[in-house]
Amino acid sequence: MLKKSLIIVLFLSLVFGQKRDPRSVALAGATTTIADGIYAVGYNPALIAFQIDKPFMMQIGGIDLGLGNNYLSIARLNWLSGDTLDNEEKSLILNRLENSGGLTFDMNGQVALPAINFGSGNMAITSNLMYFSSYAIPAGMARLILEGNANNPNIDMTFNYELMAVNETAFSFAIPFDSYAIGISLKSLQGLLYMGIDPDSSKADFITTPFAVHGSGRYYIRSGVGGKGWGLDLGVATKEINGMRFGVSLINALGTIKWNEPSFIKDILAGEDKQFGNSDDLWHLKWGGKALSDSVAAVYTYTIDSLRADNLSSRTIFNSKSEVVYNLDENGKPKPFNIRYPSIFRMGASYKKDDLLISTDLTTGFENRLYTNSRWRWAIGAELYRYPVMPLRLGFAWEGMDRTELGMGVGFHGGPVMIDIGFSFKKGMWIHSMKGFNFSLGFTMTDFKGRKEDFLARGKKKVPKSELVNAPVYKDEQVALRLDIPAYKDKNFIISEDLKS
Repeated sequence: MLKKSLIIVLFLSLVFGQKRDPRSVALAGATTTIADGIYAVGYNPALIAFQIDKPFMMQIGGIDLGLGNNYLSIARLNWLSGDTLDNEEKSLILNRLENSGGLTFDMNGQVALPAINFGSGNMAITSNLMYFSSYAIPAGMARLILEGNANNPNIDMTFNYELMAVNETAFSFAIPFDSYAIGISLKSLQGLLYMGIDPDSSKADFITTPFAVHGSGRYYIRSGVGGKGWGLDLGVATKEINGMRFGVSLINALGTIKWNEPSFIKDILAGEDKQFGNSDDLWHLKWGGKALSDSVAAVYTYTIDSLRADNLSSRTIFNSKSEVVYNLDENGKPKPFNIRYPSIFRMGASYKKDDLLISTDLTTGFENRLYTNSRWRWAIGAELYRYPVMPLRLGFAWEGMDRTELGMGVGFHGGPVMIDIGFSFKKGMWIHSMKGFNFSLGFTMTDFKGRKEDFLARGKKKVPKSELVNAPVYKDEQVALRLDIPAYKDKNFIISEDLKS
């Protein structure tokens, strides 16, 4: 019963699961220099140094979900329906898909483990269940549908598919210096589930000759349940100078997961025989009706043999086969494989004045996988504290004409529990043009005094009497001070000097 309960918890966690929070979603990701406390992990760990004088922070719950694609929207579906497409419209569609790596779909999410995400002083501990998946239909398939095969003798039909679920636990700390701070996040990566098409061992095509049409494809699909790895985040941020702050970070500078390793997830899922990958498992991946264990991989192959007008009805033209193959080393043990955890480079700046904060970021990945892209992305966000208990947020991001993002959100910070919500339109500026969305809801606990930015109090709090002697209005005035020293009890001393100094 305990195992089944754990499986249910893991499944619910994976339904949601990328490293985001409501504030970053609302600001379109422009948080490299303003992320606070535990939310600095994954953006810039150096910012943790600036929470030393603030109350503790603990995340007690929340969900984060992102869905998207690179072409389809409500407006575009309306445009595609109805009349027949002309040649110019077909070329426009095909060029867009070919430049974008086909028709891609992605899903990602995050669930923070309650009470484990905690930050105080210059340190933080975080733990998040994270899920990423991406799927790409080749542009060649669209070209075959729209233009046929007459003008395209050789069409690439290779699909791409990858999903990964990871529990990321990080210990982060930051060291402040006179004018800046550096931060480090050390990550333990517990791989839960992986499945993906190996691009080096997979290929599919559709070939037209003067006599017939041929085609073949082979997809080598690696899978893993249970993996281990380590990751590292590095960050630098300046202290606030005249309201300005600058920062640079490298997220997942070193990050790799080795799959098909012994892990607790396999121990949970293994059946009575304590061996994962058999029919008595509580759950396992299947391919062709067979369980996928550590020792096998899935292979799908197909062939199209001499397709002609005179043999369209033949049953032997198209053949396909799904099978599992052994994936063992020379010693007969399951062969592990490594998957690189995608890295992101970030740099940003921010400015605070009165009750307004403006932040801007420039980010890029190093490969087009999962949640990263090798294109530069610029983001700018604004946060208004006209009402300190209810911060209002708005953000915009630009990654090219086809990859814009508009974010918005609000927070409720009236006491020890802070509630934040963020929503953004992905690759579009409104409901009819968006090609996906990000949604994030979070609950954070702090002390009863709340956790507000220092700049909110500027010019709004009464100045204590003890600080009035330093005000310019008292320059060159004589002030009588009573010293609470027993030997000089009831004695008055007259000080005549520039009290401003």
